[in-house]
This record gives sequence, structure tokens and C-alpha cells, in this order.
Amino acid sequence: MAETAADRLVPLPATGRVFPGHRVVRFGDLSPAGRVRLDALGTYVQDLASDDTADVAVGADLVWVVRRAVFDVTAGPRFHERLDLATWCSGLGRRWAERRISMVGDRGGRVEAAALWVALDRAATRPVALPADFVATCGPSAEGREVSARLQHASEPPEPGSTARVERRPWPLRATDFDLMGHVNNAAAWALVEEVLVAVDRHQSFRAEIEYRVPVEPGAALEVVVATEPAPSGVTGLWLVGRPAEAGPGADPITFTTARIVRRGS
Repeated sequence: MAETAADRLVPLPATGRVFPGHRVVRFGDLSPAGRVRLDALGTYVQDLASDDTADVAVGADLVWVVRRAVFDVTAGPRFHERLDLATWCSGLGRRWAERRISMVGDRGGRVEAAALWVALDRAATRPVALPADFVATCGPSAEGREVSARLQHASEPPEPGSTARVERRPWPLRATDFDLMGHVNNAAAWALVEEVLVAVDRHQSFRAEIEYRVPVEPGAALEVVVATEPAPSGVTGLWLVGRPAEAGPGADPITFTTARIVRRGS
């Protein structure tokens, strides 16, 4: 049976292709408390994936978009820390693949991550079957593991009167949020989670998940809903909701992106 992608963080495979990389945490990657931000980690993953794809030279006619991603931060990397990176294909579906990423720092930083990437035809931007050469080259490291593209988060914020403390905040879009495809970049979307983490930056161990439901395009009118469960759960949910630019003022709002944070101590 296929597993939900970017949920279980599988260990380094015994066989198959593993692509290495390195990164040094720079000043512009840090939160005010000195922890590397999740949007910076998202950029690390994006760059490593790009280098891996260029090195393996398969699927060059595809565009890969992220559907779901997870960061499990045991200890947040710090300023000038050198990270040894490793990435590999950890699961396959018909039109998607899971990428695992491990980051180990020389000062104790440790981050494990996984992301579900959907393969799109470059011209038509629609999902397509994984190419045979990609499966043959990258698939062995998945060790037969199949993953689904099913999302896990609730699509709607909690109703009034729920046990969670619910806050609503406007979410302005910036020109720097958008990438070559004209959508808010998947790494930039991690800023949603950072807005919550910055208030509790003493927490060094946490798991953060994000799911991309609908691409955010310029002109969208957005707000973020933050729902924090009472102690001791330590769980916070986020929903980026609003109306696309082309929707009229009377249109029902939709959910573009969801996220979830689980803190594990202070």
C-alpha cells in the first residue's frame, strides 16, 4: 500500500543514488534568535534538488513542483555552521516522487526533511508520468517504497467555538515572493511558519509541515489564520486563505496553503 508522502522520514538507503552537497549558514539565513529560518532551509533544498537534477541529467523536459514538504528540526543550524547535505529519491508514484534530504552541521545542527515533487510537462504544465530513465536512475534508492499524493491537513480553519485559539492576520504579497513560474515560490511560503516560530524562538526542536493546495498568483487578496491548540499539545495550524486576483468581491474564499507546527520542548 502506498504511504502518504513527506510524512515518515526514511533512513539513508542501503543502495541507490545519493547526491551530496554542502552549505554554510549565512547572515541573511538567520532568525533574530540566530536559528536558520525555514525559508532559508527551503532554498537549500531547492538548490540541492536543482544540482541533483542537473547532475543526473534525466527528466530535463520536466518542471517539478512541490505538493507537500516537512522539516524535522532536532537542532537549528547556526551562523557560519557548515552543513553536509545528502538527498535521494525515497518514494515513487505515477506522476510524483518523494525527495529525502538530510542536513548535518559541524556544530551540532541537525535537520531532516522530505518533499513530494509532482512532475509537470514543461510546455503544458500538467502532471505527467515519471520518465522511464528517471525511474531507472533515481528509483532504486526508494527501495520499492510507493507514496501517494494525498494531503493530510484539514482544508478549512477551525470553526468559531473550537478549543483552539484562533487569530486572523492580513498577508501581503511581495514581489520577491514570486518565482519564474509566476507563483509564490515554495521556499518563500515557509515565511508563514516563521511568523509563528519567531514568537517562540526558544524552541529548538520542532516539526513543521506545509501543503500547497492552489498556486498563489499576483493580485490575490489573502489572510493567514493561525489556530493554536491548548497545552500540552504544542500544535499550531495555519491556513492561507483568500480570493484569487480574477475572483470577484462576492466569490467564496479558498485555501491556498496549509501548515502545521509541532513543538517538542524549549
